Amino acid sequence: MTFTELLRNVGLFGAAVIVCLVALSFFSVAVMADKYRRFRAAARESQTFKAEYQKFLHGGEVQELIDAVGKHQKSHVAQVVSAGILEYEGVREAGGDPVASLELVTSALRDAMSESLIQLKAGLGFLATIGSTAPFVGLFGTVAGIINAFRNIAATGSGGMSVVSGGIAEALVTTALGIFVAIPAVAAFNYFTGKVENFHIEMNRASTQLVNRLFKAPQQLIERMAKMSADKISADAEENEYAAR
Repeated sequence: MTFTELLRNVGLFGAAVIVCLVALSFFSVAVMADKYRRFRAAARESQTFKAEYQKFLHGGEVQELIDAVGKHQKSHVAQVVSAGILEYEGVREAGGDPVASLELVTSALRDAMSESLIQLKAGLGFLATIGSTAPFVGLFGTVAGIINAFRNIAATGSGGMSVVSGGIAEALVTTALGIFVAIPAVAAFNYFTGKVENFHIEMNRASTQLVNRLFKAPQQLIERMAKMSADKISADAEENEYAAR
């Protein structure tokens, strides 16, 4: 039986199932291509941004980091760092205590991370839905094909292969098409979900590093200056005691 003959034997319900599965396949491929393009751009720009970010973590200027953030808008790491550093600079320029802005910076980082994750996960639910429902949609076609086969038997009054072959072929094709649509969708969903988890870890790490750089480093500097002052006072006291002798 040729493909043309098979289509002629497909009933109205079976044809609707095939059209639905083909449409889901096209939508699935479109989402895969879009997510792959976006994830690749995010990973590439994040890799470039990390070099500039490391310079800041090792004593670079804040303005240099802000300039670097503006050049990597597609980077998920840059988006999170941008929210934190701009909040910190806003408090500092307003005359507030930068050290006291820890809660504001942490909140800005958390909100930016949540927003980035929402953008990264957009469309993945659609892939998961296709992967889980496409086989059942194909199963509808299977049922329609079996019904079509029994209808042909009832119409002809015999059960030869020539009578039921059309309905059986319709059932098998819709089943196979449902599985064919579901497997790539599930594989893509798992792949992109793993990528999102990696991006989430990178954003968490960048947020922690930024907080350490902005708040713990100044605190260490204050402690170091306090220790130097205490050593100087102790040295002056020893000199005064020696002079008094």
